[in-house]
Amino acid sequence: MLIQNKQIAIVGGGPGGLTLARLLQLKGANVKVYERDFNKEARMIGSPLDMHEESGMEALRKANLVGEFKKNFRPGADKMLIFNERAKIFFSDHETKPDEDFGSEHFRPEIDRGPLRNILLESLQLETVVWDSHFISMEKQNEGWLLHFKNGSSYYADIIIAADGTNSKIRPYITNIKAFYSGITMLEGNVYNAEKATPYIYALLNGGKIMAFGNTKNLLMGLKGSGDLTFYASFKIDENWASYSGLDYSNKTQMLAWFKEEYCEWSDIWCELFENAATPFIPRPIYCMPLNQTWEALPNLTMLGDAAHVMPPFAGEGANMAMFDALELSECLCNENFSDIQTAIASYENQMRKRAAEAAQESLENGERMHSTDSLEKMLAFFGGK
Repeated sequence: MLIQNKQIAIVGGGPGGLTLARLLQLKGANVKVYERDFNKEARMIGSPLDMHEESGMEALRKANLVGEFKKNFRPGADKMLIFNERAKIFFSDHETKPDEDFGSEHFRPEIDRGPLRNILLESLQLETVVWDSHFISMEKQNEGWLLHFKNGSSYYADIIIAADGTNSKIRPYITNIKAFYSGITMLEGNVYNAEKATPYIYALLNGGKIMAFGNTKNLLMGLKGSGDLTFYASFKIDENWASYSGLDYSNKTQMLAWFKEEYCEWSDIWCELFENAATPFIPRPIYCMPLNQTWEALPNLTMLGDAAHVMPPFAGEGANMAMFDALELSECLCNENFSDIQTAIASYENQMRKRAAEAAQESLENGERMHSTDSLEKMLAFFGGK
């Protein structure tokens, strides 16, 4: 095996990095995961993840973790309601979509980030993850790399895989290609104990998700298994809006006033979200890697997930792509038909870039559709055609 007796370092303990560690350990590889979180109890923020049959679920299948996934996914959480800005329902699949339909290409079971991470962590050998490891820099040493971390520690590895997300500090060692701004910013809000804090919205959600469209703007939201709610106000704006807006994202009164002004055509029903959200709100400019990006493969360094191909979230591909990257990379690194590791990495990267470009194109097109002047009609046609 190409990676026999090689020390492999995965920087980043998200779904992609942990999936790769699991798959490589099943092949007998020597793997460490370096994760910046202080420990495994770190809070998982962000909306739940929907697993796609041909990517995320396929990776879980190869990792022998579908059984554990089925114990932890949230039946019914993938059900959808579509509203207009005046809070009128135009689409619902609550009565027609089954709670469970594993194996169907259209079934996208949802799972919270925390439970997914726990499934992957518990599948790994003891002490695989080195916590409190905030990557700072690395340098070539012998045939590999010496990695340096914020806590003062340093570790050697023969092979490095960057799984450290959108703002990857390892990506510049591979390529200087940077992401471009998609034109869309999403303002994230979180409501704790939504049943009590936002009872009207909670009842509308009915355990599923809501997408509301009106006048080039969106509201997107979903419940977590904890009963908390994550929502996003999504709109087209300049890239640096978050810094020049003058908003205090920790001031709930100011943020509510902003919503009422910018979403002035929207029903007051939606104000319940801003009135009861925890602070601070989090502005998230949405970026995408160039669809034609390319670079020369290196002999002992590669990347996966958002580090390699960040894209808008409007096709739900982020975690799924990262986990499928992990599957393809593990298979290439363990494939005896390749003459050396660099050839294996090159094969993986060629496949990964092609897949990522297709998914990114779909995500960009969906983003334009969702933020068009006739977004409601377009999204109704989109979901009605499925």
